[in-house]
Amino acid sequence: MPAYRYDALDARGKTATGLLDADSARAARAQLRAQSLVPLAVEPVAAASGSQPPALKTRRVFGRTGLAVWTRQLAGLVASGLPLERALTALADETDQPRQRELVAHLRSEVNAGSSFARALAGAPREFDEIYRAVVAAGEQSGALGEVLERLADDLEQQQALRAKVWGAMLYPGIVSAIAVVIVIFLVTYVVPQVASVFTSSKRALPWLTVAMLATSSFVRQWGWAVLLAGAAGLVGFTLLRRNPEFRERSDALWLTLPLVGRLARGYNAARFGGTLAMLAGAGVPILKALQAAAETLGNRAMRADALDALAQVREGAPLASALAAKKRFPALLAMFARLGEQTGQLPLMLARAAQQQAGEVQRRAMALATLLEPLLVVAMGAVVLLIVLAVLLPIIQLNTWVK
Repeated sequence: MPAYRYDALDARGKTATGLLDADSARAARAQLRAQSLVPLAVEPVAAASGSQPPALKTRRVFGRTGLAVWTRQLAGLVASGLPLERALTALADETDQPRQRELVAHLRSEVNAGSSFARALAGAPREFDEIYRAVVAAGEQSGALGEVLERLADDLEQQQALRAKVWGAMLYPGIVSAIAVVIVIFLVTYVVPQVASVFTSSKRALPWLTVAMLATSSFVRQWGWAVLLAGAAGLVGFTLLRRNPEFRERSDALWLTLPLVGRLARGYNAARFGGTLAMLAGAGVPILKALQAAAETLGNRAMRADALDALAQVREGAPLASALAAKKRFPALLAMFARLGEQTGQLPLMLARAAQQQAGEVQRRAMALATLLEPLLVVAMGAVVLLIVLAVLLPIIQLNTWVK
């Protein structure tokens, strides 16, 4: 039964909006009148297969966490034996967000019109990416949509958890660094000139540390804006250069060679690649299509190029483990588990274990890096403040000596 979006007036003259199911627009108006509402506008949510509701053309409905929660809810309903159409109806009725309700009603209308669920999801590509749709399509073809949705929800939650832990580990050092920079700039541009200007009128030579600090303060006050503009221009220029595929691939390859963050980036991308490949292969997606989709999830373009080269080798008949082992940017753990999976016939399981171990290693490295950075930042900030304090105190000590 199609879904219709309506605008109506209630008995008090207030505007009411919402969604309802009806065989036609005329039947929808009749339902509104039966509810003592005066219909102003009644429009179908989805006029044609593959169409997109107007509300979905502005911004995303689901965040990363919201999509995982919604997928988990849908998986639970479908796995319990509820038909897909009724499961979507229940989710549409449950949500209190109009845009989410409209999205689910759009999907339900597409399914009622005879489209597959994967094809209905294609009408909202910003909400459901190619990997999501491929997994759903494989679940529909295998007749195990509920199980596949559960696996998809697990993967989304694991990705979100890994991302949250990595960013959480880097958040404290980032905040400390930002505060330290602000404090140092304030001290250098305001406090140091106010205190040290008392001694500049003296004909005696000031300590070299004070002279250096005053020169630094003068430079920051006079040319700080230029340095800031130059930094912003450099950042914008670098961002524009990264739009060039070749430059971005080279810069990403250089990023992987950095001592600490490079290994962290390698592990994060490898965990994402292995987890996605395991999920797609376990859902029944052909290995070549799974490799193509998993490669697209890699944010590092250098590793994405290696994954696509591995795909070309597998297409020519090479084993997956050999193709991955030939790419040194991927951790050896991934190729080892892929070889075990090919030998035992349990490739999805082994890839999932490799992804879990790699994700755990990334979390440990991120926490170790954060633990190392925290005291280093505190010591560095203390050293800078100490230099500023000494630059102010040394002239006072010297003045006391002159007086004596």
